[in-house]
Amino acid sequence: METDLIETLISPANKLPVSYVPTPSAPYRVHRKAAQATMQPGRPCRNTNGQAAPAFPAGSRVLIWKQDPSVTEMGTRKTFLPGVILEGPRDARIANGSPGILPVSPNAFGDFIMRPDTDQFDAVHTFAVVRQTLTMYQRALATGGEAAPLPWQWNSASDTDPLLVYPHGIPDVMNAYYSRDERALKFGDFVPSGADERMYTCRSFDIVSHETGHAVLDGLKPRWLLNNNPPQTGGLHESFGDLTAIFLTLSQLDQAEAVIAQTKADLHDKTFLADMAEQFGLALGRPNGLRNADNDLKLSETGNEVHAISQVFTGAVYDILADMFAYERHPGVEDDAALLHRVAEYLCGLVLRGLMAAPDHGATYAHVVNQMVRIVGEDGKPAEYGNFIRNRFSLREVVIAAAGTDATAMAGNGHAAELVPDVKDEPGVPQDRRACCGTMNNAQYFELQDALDQEREELAQWCRSYAARNGGGAHP
Repeated sequence: METDLIETLISPANKLPVSYVPTPSAPYRVHRKAAQATMQPGRPCRNTNGQAAPAFPAGSRVLIWKQDPSVTEMGTRKTFLPGVILEGPRDARIANGSPGILPVSPNAFGDFIMRPDTDQFDAVHTFAVVRQTLTMYQRALATGGEAAPLPWQWNSASDTDPLLVYPHGIPDVMNAYYSRDERALKFGDFVPSGADERMYTCRSFDIVSHETGHAVLDGLKPRWLLNNNPPQTGGLHESFGDLTAIFLTLSQLDQAEAVIAQTKADLHDKTFLADMAEQFGLALGRPNGLRNADNDLKLSETGNEVHAISQVFTGAVYDILADMFAYERHPGVEDDAALLHRVAEYLCGLVLRGLMAAPDHGATYAHVVNQMVRIVGEDGKPAEYGNFIRNRFSLREVVIAAAGTDATAMAGNGHAAELVPDVKDEPGVPQDRRACCGTMNNAQYFELQDALDQEREELAQWCRSYAARNGGGAHP
């Protein structure tokens, strides 16, 4: 075709020189380049010594909601997930479990770019946010250049089954949850009152990361989800879900930059970062999402309601993030977004390590706070970091910090003096989980099975007694 075109152009009738070659248009070049990439492999890369360069790392581009769909300034954006991702999408740790959504296949370039507001997009978006959350926490614990896998609660040497993800797992339910028994995350969808369009919780960046946070923490502290813990233990679980959404947001530079631009580098200004699940909150008639991390709640104001208690811990950590950012801020030396990304990355790991070092059952906020103070000291961080932790949790009535002391004060054994709890859970006070997410209200984490077993045993005992009184005959 090209030869015929050239011969036509150089014909005597056109009076063009024989050396003339037409210049392809820009769209034509793009088309030829794309077609060539799909039809044949590119030229092999070589190192300077002439040897073949190592293969490019595996990975896929995906399209996801960067926040809730209602946060229009973020919208949908492409992001890159390193590692092998197969049809589903699925990898070694996470798999799509929704039977109503056909497995999503990658395109010719190995990417999962789907049109928003479709089942396939929901499957890809949900998988991607779960994967990013797991990767973030594995990086937080990486040592010596090696990332250690974080297990799901059921994983063992003989059971490496993945976490199943159900984007449309609970139709017509205004909730989402993590289930240890089902080894799954399930997300509900519903039509809000007075609305025409269905709302899908799986499309919320915050909700997906929050529920994944429950799954991550359950793998590390499996006894914490049980309701026989004191209320503050439940608050740690619910708070960890909210903090996961905040840390995952700031682990992505484009979102960190958006926060800086929105707040003019003042994290206590109005920002989508502090609001949790904006679209869901609007559906419930709330002005700023389900919860607001930038709050002033104190423990004495919350009682034993886990949802409220969690906001005390979340609010203190959010204040510490703002304090660390303001302390380190030198915009003439380091970009604000890059600094926020770096500070949040450290605080994410600090919170995770503090939780891991707390007791396996009955953990309180004071347990975690003391571990965080210890860790920043061992990490060689400025003394101000420890003071930020002490002061913020003291203001929230979590610990008692005497005036004029700081986090560097030493006890007689040479270690940092342990902070004393302030407001405590009353002994034997049960957790009130009624306002929490679906995970915290899942029956499998309550001691309800014991009550059912007791009732069954009472029934069996009655049947045995009846049979004995009637010569072995069955009850009527």
